[in-house]
Amino acid sequence: MKKFILNTIGSVGYIIKYGCLVHCTFEYLVDFVLCSGPSMEPTIFSDDILLTEHISPITQRINKGDIIIAKCPTNPKQQICKRVIGLPGDKVRTGFASSHIVPIGHVWLQGDNTNNSSDSRTYGPVPQGLIRSRAICRVWPLKNACLLKDS
Repeated sequence: MKKFILNTIGSVGYIIKYGCLVHCTFEYLVDFVLCSGPSMEPTIFSDDILLTEHISPITQRINKGDIIIAKCPTNPKQQICKRVIGLPGDKVRTGFASSHIVPIGHVWLQGDNTNNSSDSRTYGPVPQGLIRSRAICRVWPLKNACLLKDS
């Protein structure tokens, strides 16, 4: 009986140890994100699963053309998947005769499907602190798996 209890405690210890490792990996290094909605079509479709990394936002190495996952500025319980169009100090054209300067500490985000996307054209520049991760590749569906490059 004593051996059984010691084995059980040892197994629980391994479960906790590896559970912590998995948690830290998904919280601070990489993550999987299920996308929904048409705003990034034809690059990303609804129900695509992306592999994302958390290092670029922390080290402030987000570039124009990157696809990012961020907290929605109008609903913090929701996440958005958009492309970075403008960095701090950039002048972004928003219409035929209108443009915006992206303030320091912000980025300008737009969906690839410009006719069906709620983005910075709607809610303005997005604080860089809301960026959670940068998309690396699409992993699902498998037949469409690919690296996500700048467009």
